[in-house]
Amino acid sequence: MTTLRVVVDDVIGDVAGGARRYAEELTRQIIATAPPGCDVEGIVSNVSPETLDDLTARLPGIAGFDRLPLARRELTVAWQSGLALPGARGMVHAPGLLAPLRKHSRGEGGEQVTVTIHDALAWTHPDSLPTTSVLWQKAMAKRARKFADAVVVPTHAVADQLAEHIDFGDRIRVIGGASATTLRLPADADGRAERLGLPPAYAFTLGSIMPRKGVAPLIRAMARPEVHDLPLLIAGPDRFGDGSATGVAAAAGLPEDRVRPLGQLDDADLAVALDRATVFVFPSLAEGFGLPIVEAFKFGTPVIHSDDPALVEVAAGASLLVERPSSPAEDDLYSERLAAAIGRVLDDDELRARLGILSTDRARAFSWRDSAERVWQLHADL
Repeated sequence: MTTLRVVVDDVIGDVAGGARRYAEELTRQIIATAPPGCDVEGIVSNVSPETLDDLTARLPGIAGFDRLPLARRELTVAWQSGLALPGARGMVHAPGLLAPLRKHSRGEGGEQVTVTIHDALAWTHPDSLPTTSVLWQKAMAKRARKFADAVVVPTHAVADQLAEHIDFGDRIRVIGGASATTLRLPADADGRAERLGLPPAYAFTLGSIMPRKGVAPLIRAMARPEVHDLPLLIAGPDRFGDGSATGVAAAAGLPEDRVRPLGQLDDADLAVALDRATVFVFPSLAEGFGLPIVEAFKFGTPVIHSDDPALVEVAAGASLLVERPSSPAEDDLYSERLAAAIGRVLDDDELRARLGILSTDRARAFSWRDSAERVWQLHADL
């Protein structure tokens, strides 16, 4: 029996962030697509029996777990230092950078280690991440350069960006993700729409007013005449630092009902908000994959986004592009361009319909099963 051992620490937790979604969805499909004679085990830090039971429920079909002797925090430090631990050997796949990266030989016992780097933000936009996260990611990437047998990235754009900062040679493999399998319209969609207060027509976006996300320029775009008083609904935290989305809206002279933060939405509410949106706008200036636009595609919603290379790659012509600002001084120009794009979608019924069709078609390109099969093929190639 050949065993692929997946580091599953990122699956732990109640908050369905991007890393957890990716790790959980991919691991489930790695288990489901295991070739004959292969199985999947999990490598996990020293979690409680209750957490282990939860992992077993979340990952049906997993053959078992190797629970390491260190808690997550200590494990992070140990693997950053290259400490060898029992139970972290064999054919290992990490859906992140938390991995047993050390000197090993593929010829002895079939040892191999692959890691995943989701974006290049630690190098390109370090101010958008906690300092400790930047330092850890860079340190683990250096270990990956020395010891990883392959490095998975979600887009060719990330591969190109990483190549400017760290040389992985020919070990890069591009394997993208997909929308969550739990993101689907619920039976009580009408009731949820009423509870959320969704208007008949609205623009929808995800993210905080963190500068990298471009949401503040989008809010200011809603004050321009081109958008015809269309409301903007925002999923995600209202506040960032000392500011808030509502504060940006007030400063732009917008009435309270024009920009409304919805807070964090569960998958059912998010599905309803995406499905009923007139247009989904994702103004982010830098991404590794751009999962929100893939989620919007799933519901056939017209999509507008920045010309960030990863987003352009993922959308593949199924959206409307807006040129990013070259510096913060151009934020007003970015707002103008965003408003013009929204206005085009609102004023042109044919364009809006075409974007909806392209969105639906493009959604079919993303599959967790396909991603998992490519992971198996990667390890077979190694």
